Amino acid sequence: MKPAENILPQRPEKEIIEPQLNLLLTTDEDDDRPVYISGNFNNWITQDKHFLMEKVGKGLYHYKFPFDFKYPDELLYKFTRGDWSEVEIDKYGNRTENRSCKQHSGVKKEHVAKWRHNWLPFKTNFLPKVHLVSEEFEIPQLNKKRKVWALLPHDYETSTVHYPVMYLQDAQNLFNEKAQYGNWEIDKKLAVMAEYNIGNIIVVAVEHADNERIIEYNVGNTVLGSGQGKKYIRFLTDTLKPFIDDNFRTKPEREYTGIGGSSMGGLVSIFSGIMYPEVFGKLMIFSPSLWVVPKIKLSFLDMDEPQDTRIYLYAGGDESATMLDHVKNFKKRLLKKDALNDKMKIRLSINQLGKHNEVYWSDEFPKAIEWLYFSTKEE
Repeated sequence: MKPAENILPQRPEKEIIEPQLNLLLTTDEDDDRPVYISGNFNNWITQDKHFLMEKVGKGLYHYKFPFDFKYPDELLYKFTRGDWSEVEIDKYGNRTENRSCKQHSGVKKEHVAKWRHNWLPFKTNFLPKVHLVSEEFEIPQLNKKRKVWALLPHDYETSTVHYPVMYLQDAQNLFNEKAQYGNWEIDKKLAVMAEYNIGNIIVVAVEHADNERIIEYNVGNTVLGSGQGKKYIRFLTDTLKPFIDDNFRTKPEREYTGIGGSSMGGLVSIFSGIMYPEVFGKLMIFSPSLWVVPKIKLSFLDMDEPQDTRIYLYAGGDESATMLDHVKNFKKRLLKKDALNDKMKIRLSINQLGKHNEVYWSDEFPKAIEWLYFSTKEE
């Protein structure tokens, strides 16, 4: 047996430090959606493939920053499922503050309790004020009366702010819980968006004409016959908009004024932009019934001085055999003239699984509003 003094003391094992920063994320609420990191290092892009986390187990994700990554003084970031409508939230459904990290190596463990699903859940205190403008608003151009609503920002009565406006068709299907085919839930979507300061707009919703809806939204002579669309559009521009601007705190200029709808409501919104480009600078067009007028005349493209216009164009791949071809061709025709490329921005959104109904239009609504009114990104 060796003398005790000849036994070398054991050295503690040296801790191995990862030379690159590793983020290890656990989540209580897991699903098939990918997880991305968005932060001050990539302009807060939500679907940056360079910052896609690897799923290494159920509810477990990992990301290793590259060797050549240039760290800011303070790394600010959030986790998303690919969009701000799918961002991380706390266990109570509240928005979370930006995460912060100053280390450039080792492992940092993070945890997400819940994720938003298409902007939901919402908080009732952010719900817009649903205001009935009139039970029987006069439409002198058609010798009719119509119910018109205005959804005002939640703090409208306590603020002095003037707001952009979006005019939408088919009010019966926008926020009515008893709608026959479901509704867009725009009130709930606007509530969550308001938390992020990207939903502060006024939405003016005009109810459709029930059995005469198709006739009223049909512009000119089409495969559906002769319609009243031109008169309806004049009601929007010559009667309704001046009333709204006189009675609510709006930003009346064209760059703050939009119009939109789905199906035939989308078609009449296209014609509104074509006929009155000096009124509407933003178009929100969902699943438009372009088959009704496949050779739609785009006369406003011949304006001597075309103005900046944004168009959010959406279609679903499971709507009809020709829907995607129609919207792609429509976009191509809109951008046919090189002189307009700097003036017209078009976001074409396609959901290959999308059907022709309110559920999918509800999904697109917050994305469209954010891009049309609150995004400065070029498209």
